[in-house]
Amino acid sequence: MPHFLDLKDFSKAQLRAILAEAARRKAARATLSKGEPDKDQPLKGKAIALVFERPSTRTRFSFEMGIRQLGGEVFSISGAEMQLGRGETIADTARVVSRYVDGVMIRAKSHDTILEFASAASIPVVNGLTNLTHPCQVMADVQTLEEKKGELSKLRVAWVGDGNNVCASWIEAIGVMGGSLKIGCPAELPPKPEFLAWAKAQKADVQVMASPQEAVAGADCVITDAWLSMHDPDEEKARRHALLSPYQVNDALMAKAAKDALFMHCLPAHRNEEVTDSVFDGPHSVVFDEAENRVHAQKAILLSCFAK
Repeated sequence: MPHFLDLKDFSKAQLRAILAEAARRKAARATLSKGEPDKDQPLKGKAIALVFERPSTRTRFSFEMGIRQLGGEVFSISGAEMQLGRGETIADTARVVSRYVDGVMIRAKSHDTILEFASAASIPVVNGLTNLTHPCQVMADVQTLEEKKGELSKLRVAWVGDGNNVCASWIEAIGVMGGSLKIGCPAELPPKPEFLAWAKAQKADVQVMASPQEAVAGADCVITDAWLSMHDPDEEKARRHALLSPYQVNDALMAKAAKDALFMHCLPAHRNEEVTDSVFDGPHSVVFDEAENRVHAQKAILLSCFAK
């Protein structure tokens, strides 16, 4: 079954084909209004379920709008309405859902949940985010970066802050498509070792360092993410804030990057924590282009799942 779970599951040619389709779809919408469907609607007659174990703004809006533009039917289900693995196994839920809809996007708390669901499903399953990876976001990030700077394989990317799930998908993107990634993070919050081991096996140009200045030096793009989660207990929030304060993306740090470097953030941003207003709203920032590209990238991802 052609699921979309992690970037490392795909070849460079496959990811490049998805990006090309995303660019084509975006260009084709240039003369259409936001609510108007695409002129070709390859998902017409198909129903896609969106399952959210955690709430989301961008993921829900972008997937719902993308599916509607492609002519599909869509409905969203919250974690309170559908508690995966409670009262029924995840595998049994996947088998049942496969009888009702043509595809499903899941924003899951645990990566194991989506792997188990996909292994039992007979319909395409898309990873909308887990605790380990966020491949849809990074495909939109790469689309945005390449629109402004050219092919990823020739670019230097810097990640600053927590080595989290978005960082993990960036490691996989570099490992598959090429380019350079320097990760500046505290020793206490590194990327998961299995992602770094995979990157090493791919001979990917991925480096981890404690200094954010060293990570950003000469970079074509600087990326960060929120330090805190609404689900973190107060003591964890205080610990993370103390660890990550030296990794704030501010004007002084951006000055270390290339003169025309971009700034990206998957949002929501905690302004003047991980990034200052002057950077977030400044000339380097492409955060809203990046957010828009979630629609186009995810349309292409869905179509890749249904392609014969």
